[in-house]
Amino acid sequence: MVMKVNLGTMELEILGMNFGCVLSALSDAKIPEKECLLPLVSKLLGYCIVAASTTVKLPQILKILKHGSVRGLSVPSFELELIGYTISLAYCIHKGLPFSAYGELAFLLIQAIILIAIIYYYSPPMGSKTWMKALVYCGLAPTVLAGKIDPGLFEILYASQHAIFFCARVPQIWKNFTNKSTGELSFLTCFMNFAGSLVRVFTSIQEKTPLSGIL
Repeated sequence: MVMKVNLGTMELEILGMNFGCVLSALSDAKIPEKECLLPLVSKLLGYCIVAASTTVKLPQILKILKHGSVRGLSVPSFELELIGYTISLAYCIHKGLPFSAYGELAFLLIQAIILIAIIYYYSPPMGSKTWMKALVYCGLAPTVLAGKIDPGLFEILYASQHAIFFCARVPQIWKNFTNKSTGELSFLTCFMNFAGSLVRVFTSIQEKTPLSGIL
């Protein structure tokens, strides 16, 4: 934990969060100014998202393991989601954004990899095409995460993530609609993703994240 304390100017900074102006206002029985309160709330929410992200995929993973089935799940949806998380995390690291602004992506990526492995395990026998996709990802992901690609290509990849995440949802939505059932899809995981996304939009604006990140 990083903590900075300056009693002379009433500053108290912990993990990049400045509690000084809030404490100063409260000590004077005043409501903290918006310019003081919003950045602090944004930071706190950011770290809450990071903490909550460690369990977002857990309900989905446990549901599959409990029933030993991936009935109703769209494999392409989870594969595209994995690619999107990889690109997003690599870009945030490359841009040097504060961990509170993107930390959940690291945990979501790890869980997404575990989830894909479980889905493959409970799916029909994997063909050569599935193995090829897995090998290509394992070969390219470390290079992308390390930022060892052309900057122009990096921007194109990051811009494409919007389409990737959108396309990742469509196959699952369509499968739910055609099956008239959500199968083994976890409502809790979907809800946590939705709530986290709403909060992340707010924190991204406060952290002055590039517009592409907010979108």
